[in-house]
Amino acid sequence: MQISPPQGSGFAEQDAERDRSVSGAPSPGARKRRRFLVKLTVISSLGGLLFGYDTGVISGALLYMRSDLHLTPITEATVVSVLLFPGAAVGALLGGRIADALGRKQSLLVCAGLFLLGAIGCATAPNVPVMVIARIVLGLGVGAASVVVPVFLAEMAPAHSRGRMVTINELMIVTGQFLAFAINALLDNLIQDPHVWRWMLAVSAVPAVALLVGMLALPDSPRWYAVRGRLDEARRVLQQGREPAEAAEEFTIIAEHAKRDVAEDRGAALRDLRAYPWMRRILWVGCGLGVVQQATGINTVNYYAPTILEATGLGTSAALVATIGVGATSVVMTIVGIVLLGHFNRRPLLITGLSGVAGAHLVLAASFLLPASSARSYLILAAMMLFVAFVQCFIGILVWLLLSEIFPMTIRGFAMGISVFVVWTVNALISFVFPPLVAAVGPTVTFGMFVLINLGSLAFVVKFCPETRDRTLEEIEDDFREHDAPHVAYELPAPPSATEPALPVTVTR
Repeated sequence: MQISPPQGSGFAEQDAERDRSVSGAPSPGARKRRRFLVKLTVISSLGGLLFGYDTGVISGALLYMRSDLHLTPITEATVVSVLLFPGAAVGALLGGRIADALGRKQSLLVCAGLFLLGAIGCATAPNVPVMVIARIVLGLGVGAASVVVPVFLAEMAPAHSRGRMVTINELMIVTGQFLAFAINALLDNLIQDPHVWRWMLAVSAVPAVALLVGMLALPDSPRWYAVRGRLDEARRVLQQGREPAEAAEEFTIIAEHAKRDVAEDRGAALRDLRAYPWMRRILWVGCGLGVVQQATGINTVNYYAPTILEATGLGTSAALVATIGVGATSVVMTIVGIVLLGHFNRRPLLITGLSGVAGAHLVLAASFLLPASSARSYLILAAMMLFVAFVQCFIGILVWLLLSEIFPMTIRGFAMGISVFVVWTVNALISFVFPPLVAAVGPTVTFGMFVLINLGSLAFVVKFCPETRDRTLEEIEDDFREHDAPHVAYELPAPPSATEPALPVTVTR
């Protein structure tokens, strides 16, 4: 395959003229580009919605599934955790490789099929073995989507919009979890039947079909097209979502990087990781960020909040309704986090989040020392909401965003898959260990351990986390390539004023 950089801009000059608007209102061309970006963000992030719903719905379904399927503590933990490992963990590995081989679009079509099959299997499962198999299938879809959706959005987004577009996926994840909590409570009130959990699980088939149909109308990533030598398609996709001058400039950069990748004979991920130390360094940072996200313990709340609240004295229905507050907090604080991303660099936000999470865990641990009462139950709920607020506002959106940004194009799918494999493996480990750990040492000691773990995560972020704001993906790759060993660009200067040009300055150490 031979890739040559484009001659000239390749874009008609009259495009810029046509897009001008005398009144100052968006031109027809600008509105069309914005609609394209909105459409691809909404459709592809349905994978995030399904990710959230399928991981959150089990928290309410378990309350009825226990008696219907005669679950023991071990089988209950198995039903919860197999979605995570081997399901999502293996799905992340496979999803990354499929995304590199077949493209981001085809990978999301595969995810949609897995979501649909898994939803039907879970809703109709007659016994625990069938439920476990269906949850693994669902987990494959969750894991693959958690890799492919952020990568697809990061590669499709203009540099100045990448933070917002990628973090919309995190918003869809927490929205899916909120919908799971709300639908669980609604169905609990509407359907007075011990089999109501089947309806809870079946609902996710609807967005799965929407994702399957919607992705058929979208193109693949321009960067994936470019490394395959399909430059005309790469150019066409960029024109759909960029102003003409921006599209021309970005196309030149993408084509040049694709040419360099081919000249270096890169593209076999394992071989590249052995050959290039700077790639291995990025991969270790990505895996560390995956551990940081899950070591917050966020999924102990997502999966076990109703169980925890029920154990404090709330009834089943009250616990389900109270859990809606946790889901609503996730959604609201994710929106706040997306707004903050437009004004602050990534590293300070992540450091703030981890500090807040450690403090919230300390409050939660102390709450369980109080005498049993309804007031204590709602204090524990408030502490959970505080904890979730810090995680979703700062850590959830930032880790997924950073993972979508830091890896070089030729190993992006594979490296993202490895990092997300770590995410799901740690998730499964914590989710499986949490119930017996609480039973053995109590909730105060358990949440106290999370305080110490998150202080360790804070130290990792301070030392290793790079700053990626307002850089193209190619600029980020060049920075990692040029700074070997521990020399990584950690900080970006504050955004320039409207009257000053941006300077390509980094601070290294």
